Amino acid sequence: MAGFRHEALVEIDPDACKTLRLNRPEWNVIEGDLRVFDAAPYEGVDLVAGGVPCPPFSRAGLRLGEDDERDMFPFALSIVEVVRPRAVMLENVKGLLSPAFAGYRQRIDQRFRDLGYEPMWKLLYASDFGVPQLRPRVVCVALLPKYVPYFIWPSTSLDTARTVGEALYTEMASHGWAGAMAWALKANRVAPTIVGGSKRHGGPDLGPTQARLAWKELGVEGGTIAAEPPGPDFEGLPRLTVRMTATIQGFPSDWELFGKKTTAYRQVGNAFPPPVAAAVARQIRIALTGSVGSGAIHQPRMALLEESLPYVVS
Repeated sequence: MAGFRHEALVEIDPDACKTLRLNRPEWNVIEGDLRVFDAAPYEGVDLVAGGVPCPPFSRAGLRLGEDDERDMFPFALSIVEVVRPRAVMLENVKGLLSPAFAGYRQRIDQRFRDLGYEPMWKLLYASDFGVPQLRPRVVCVALLPKYVPYFIWPSTSLDTARTVGEALYTEMASHGWAGAMAWALKANRVAPTIVGGSKRHGGPDLGPTQARLAWKELGVEGGTIAAEPPGPDFEGLPRLTVRMTATIQGFPSDWELFGKKTTAYRQVGNAFPPPVAAAVARQIRIALTGSVGSGAIHQPRMALLEESLPYVVS
């Protein structure tokens, strides 16, 4: 979506790997642990991008930061050291910007600078980029100094984010539910942040109590995920299907998900919304090409490093 050609995608979750291969059979999907991944063959790619695990910094977790075994920032930085890309893009939860992790961010910044990069941090809201969900996310972009003057964070999309009702009406009505239109009119806000859960904590639901209450205000039962949309005679609060959550996350309508309900939902719920990732990556691409004038733009190469951990995908 941003004009990059993918050289390698590293992911530890088998179902997530199958999803990637299902949708993009031409991609080089490497199923394995990022902590032991040999990045040397990909030296010189333009961009290293990924979503490192959020539990170490999430309010929903213990917020152990660098003391959490799932902290993958050091491994991402080690790959940057080996690959020496022109640009890096890493995504995480809003909690990483809290004062509690100020020292940790400073150490990340210093590591980037030691490697010759200039890091920048920005809090972005998915709803500002046409995604029907609030979903605040922190993005770190690190560039070689000569590209920094050409980088500008993406502007808010001119497309107003659809409400939950507008985004999901067609799917809610697809099995003939007579109440779909009335439901859609009441679901008149963007969605709260979808919580994906993990193999350690959480199942196929829309999050903890506070999140479920927010969904209830939108007329959605958030305790479980439905296998199918509501039927013609359905009464009560409908549940979301995995496909509906993918719509809320901004996935393309033709993106297929491999796996049973729980594992498929985790792939969606832990994702960085594609429209937001693409908006940032487009600005990186402009920065990488802007420094060489207005001539022909080549197609940059990237290594996309997925959330590589034992229990969740991005």
